[in-house]
Amino acid sequence: MIKEQDDSIREVIQQNGKKLFDFIRNRVREPEDAEDIFQDVLFELTTSYRLMQPIEKMAAWLYRVARNKITDQYRKKRPDRLEDQFVFRKGDDEDQLFLQDLIRSTSLSPDREFDQAMIWEAIEQAMDELPPEQRDVFIKHELEGISFNEMVEQSGVSLNTLLSRKRYAVLHLRERLQSLYDEIVNS
Repeated sequence: MIKEQDDSIREVIQQNGKKLFDFIRNRVREPEDAEDIFQDVLFELTTSYRLMQPIEKMAAWLYRVARNKITDQYRKKRPDRLEDQFVFRKGDDEDQLFLQDLIRSTSLSPDREFDQAMIWEAIEQAMDELPPEQRDVFIKHELEGISFNEMVEQSGVSLNTLLSRKRYAVLHLRERLQSLYDEIVNS
């Protein structure tokens, strides 16, 4: 019975895998995210087969699951990326100044150096206030670029727990750094 299921799964992947991955890749910016979503879809496919849940229109089901996973990923990532938070906006989108531009700037002006030092000091203080679990997830995801799926594999902690920890960390940092944000915008 399991061999038959494995053969069926293999056949579905051979028939639909490349097109499905291309579908995902065209809708997701980062290749690693596309691979994670593709693996999640295959996991759901395998789970459905193992639980003997009938899937009538296989291709339509795969694409629906992929679309849902892509949507979920955007909902989780969008508000939680520190680097996507703009600090100053004057007019159109070309005049946006992102926090990452202040932090990573190569400008050598004394004002810029002072701003960078002040920002880093505030970030470090706010990070020190976080519980270790939240700080760890935030650092791994935002600064080290480790995906949530990799963290799940490394730590054995569930994906939802890691996402919650990251979310609480971001909310704390936003609240804690609001005064710095206001000072930069209003100066």
